[in-house]
Amino acid sequence: MIETLQPGLYIVATPIGNLQDITFRAVDVLKRADAIAAEDSRVTAKLLNHLEIRKPIIRYDDHSDAETRARVVERLGSEAIALVSDAGTPLISDPGYKLVREAKAAGHYVTTLPGPSAAIAALTLSGLPTDRFLFAGFLPAKAKARDDAITELKPLLASIVLYESGPRLGKTLAALAGGLGNREAAVVREISKRFEESATGTLADLADRYADAPPKGEIVIVIGPPGEAEAPDDEAIDAALAEALNRLAPGKAAAEVAGRFGLKRGDLYDRALALKESR
Repeated sequence: MIETLQPGLYIVATPIGNLQDITFRAVDVLKRADAIAAEDSRVTAKLLNHLEIRKPIIRYDDHSDAETRARVVERLGSEAIALVSDAGTPLISDPGYKLVREAKAAGHYVTTLPGPSAAIAALTLSGLPTDRFLFAGFLPAKAKARDDAITELKPLLASIVLYESGPRLGKTLAALAGGLGNREAAVVREISKRFEESATGTLADLADRYADAPPKGEIVIVIGPPGEAEAPDDEAIDAALAEALNRLAPGKAAAEVAGRFGLKRGDLYDRALALKESR
């Protein structure tokens, strides 16, 4: 006889490609759960058939309303329910966070089973810095909203991870190149599947590559952090000092321009004095 699970919500990561990429613990929980809450019952049924598991499936996705969520939360008092997404870790670009929040607010047991995540897998394949990164999900579909989102991302001194669809990939890469500059990037797709691909290059190069050849499959874009800014030339520094001297004393003008260009105030003070005297 299989030992029953403690009633509550179990957040279970499932494979993003190869069905072998599932933990022993995830299989154990899926076998012992009373029911499984899933985005698409057909997708989850394929995994369960592969694992030879038969369980009732509760439909829970972006369109599930508060009433549906309340029914699931109520069941957690007496049943163990496993929450899965179509692929990867639930709640990552997935609607499950409201269910988790309400389950915890109701005092039910909630736990998570770590496992596959397309964002993390793509980051490791990209060859780009991984010490600091931001996962930004999907960019907005409309051009103005997309460009505004890209503008918000530009100052970040970190790698950026995005999800995208094949038909939109070329235009998104071109917009990223225009908004972020021509940074190093990677397009990773079909992770852990037979035709896994990790294409690297600049954003402009990748935009050209996929402009007329939209790929199939699940796609992750990884963008490297901005490079170091070019050192300002003497002409730019003198122009900035001249403008600042119209408003400020030489010492304060030197401090302002030094802060703007990342230079030392002492290095600019004599130049500020010389410019002031030459007027």
